Order: sequence, then structure tokens, then C-alpha cells
Amino acid sequence: MRIDESTGIRVLHIAAEGAPISTPDDAADLVGDAWANQAELVAVPVERLDPAFFDLRTGIAGEITQKLVNYRLRLAVVGDIAQHVDASAALRDYVWESNRGAQVWFVADDAALEAKLAGVR
Repeated sequence: MRIDESTGIRVLHIAAEGAPISTPDDAADLVGDAWANQAELVAVPVERLDPAFFDLRTGIAGEITQKLVNYRLRLAVVGDIAQHVDASAALRDYVWESNRGAQVWFVADDAALEAKLAGVR
């Protein structure tokens, strides 16, 4: 895990290696880590998310994102999710809607996250 600051926003970058993030308890751990580091946004690599996160029918994506949003934290899912988006129109719509807002983003890489942060406060 590492902390960066971009355009005045502290970002907690979760390591790509580690146990999959798949439960509300895992999301609560992210909240604790973010608060301990005074971060406003949690950047989670695609590799750390349980594959079921990308199947919206499981409810995992909603549980995890809602937990962070409830604690006024932003979430960025960082990495290539094209395979998941190609397999699900619902996920494609969710990603599109999320990326229009300021709370949950799906970005290809750290550079895309930096660009997104530059346009939002």
C-alpha cells in the first residue's frame, strides 16, 4: 500500500498482491486503512477484486462501493476490465454511469486516475 497526493487529494493505493477483496468486511478494512492514512480516495487494482465483483448479480460491487461511499470515500478500480465489460451490458452501464460521477471510477491505469483527479475536486 502507498499514499500519493494528486491535485490536493490523498490517494491510498492498495497493493496488487494480497487476498481478494470480496466482502463488506474487506471494504471496512479499506475504510480503516484510508482513515488511518487520511486518504480521500482508495485505488484498488483489478487484480485484488474477487472476480464476482464484476458480476453485478452477486451484489458484491454494490456492497463494497456503498461501504466506501457511506464513509465519504471515493473508490477507483484501476486496471483493464474490458473482458468483464464485454461480457455484461449491465456492468458496462454501471461503469459508464460511475465514471460520470465523482465517487466511483473505473480507470485503465494510474495515469488515467491522475487525469481523472485533475478534473475533479
